[in-house]
Amino acid sequence: MNSTCPPGLPHVNAMPPAEIVLAGPVTRDEVTGLCDDVRALLQATGAAVVVCDVGGLGPPGLAAVDLLARLELAAKRAGGRIRLRDPDPALHALLDLVGLRFEMEGQPEQREPALGVEETVEPGDPAV
Repeated sequence: MNSTCPPGLPHVNAMPPAEIVLAGPVTRDEVTGLCDDVRALLQATGAAVVVCDVGGLGPPGLAAVDLLARLELAAKRAGGRIRLRDPDPALHALLDLVGLRFEMEGQPEQREPALGVEETVEPGDPAV
């Protein structure tokens, strides 16, 4: 039995993420429509990620946290996830405070060390 790999690179899912811009304070009535928009974007584009630009979302508060939690749930139910673009530092801190972890655009993944960080060895440390 001979199984050879085809020449070239293996298929990589290079589907660009879908994008949605969240502007202004979002009312409770708009949340359902935005969740529907996220599900529709994932289904229509075939992307696995919807990038949510939250730079113009308004002052961070529990309404913004609720909105983002619902969008993430809608995305997960549709087989995807959301990634935040341009979050206010206060919103990022508030999300951490309530225990919600979102992938942030331009932020290294947790398993990757940040660029420019090197481990140092103290004199007298045993070799591992």
